[in-house]
Amino acid sequence: MKTLSISAAALFVAMSWMAAAQSPPGNSLLISAGDELHISILDMPEMDQNPRVTDAGEVPVQGVGNVHVGNMTPGDAATAIHDRLVSAHYLIHPQVSVVVDQYATEEVTLIGEVKTPGAYPIATPRPILDVIALGGGLSDDADRDILVERHGDQTHPVHYNVNNDAEQAIKEQVLVNPGDMVVVARAGIVYVLGDVNRPGGFTMSNNESKMTLLQALATAGGATKTARMGQARLIRKADHTETRISLGDIQKGKLPDFALAPGDILYVPFSYTKNLIITGSSGIAGAAGAAAIYAK
Repeated sequence: MKTLSISAAALFVAMSWMAAAQSPPGNSLLISAGDELHISILDMPEMDQNPRVTDAGEVPVQGVGNVHVGNMTPGDAATAIHDRLVSAHYLIHPQVSVVVDQYATEEVTLIGEVKTPGAYPIATPRPILDVIALGGGLSDDADRDILVERHGDQTHPVHYNVNNDAEQAIKEQVLVNPGDMVVVARAGIVYVLGDVNRPGGFTMSNNESKMTLLQALATAGGATKTARMGQARLIRKADHTETRISLGDIQKGKLPDFALAPGDILYVPFSYTKNLIITGSSGIAGAAGAAAIYAK
């Protein structure tokens, strides 16, 4: 019997270590007031108990009184109970297990750029894509970098990037726990104005939530034949600077392409000389309108 008990203990420790090693980082739900725990000790069924966490974050443990477990993971709570049992000389080598049987907070808050923000009931941890689906999915302006604020732990938020590759998006999912808050920010917008085919504002909604100058120009349908490619201007919202750039040199690889920042404005001016050569006319109302927008 003694040999069997030792083997069982070794198996218990090994399984606990494997479970901890395979758990995704940042996915452990912290214990909070009102949660119902299942505390058990290997080979001692008489020590099993199902206490509810008090407002002070404590649970009563047989033989040693109250033990603080609030804002701990179940694994850390098991360690705290183990240490108290040993320090109180109640048990010598207890193998403690702690499981959350019932969460006091059984909903997740979904805010930001989703179709239907709000609070949704979840009884157990759910994959983040499931939680986003509860809110109707991401809006067109959603940033790909999503923030998960853990219940009871505002100092260690978890980031998840919604990859455009479906397999990667599923593979890289994090779990959202009851009581967590999922924040979907609005993606940055860059503006391409002037003598381009589709002037306007464009969302930086790719995998990295970034967009280079040439990507922005392509999204705007490219420059027209009458554009002054060597006289384009980049206006930075962040530092209120204006820089003249040569789009032609960047397109030819003579100058490196570079990333734009949210709020940047790329203005491509109209060339009256090119227009006269190509069409023989003296002006285009659309180009004049774009110039007016830039001037404002």
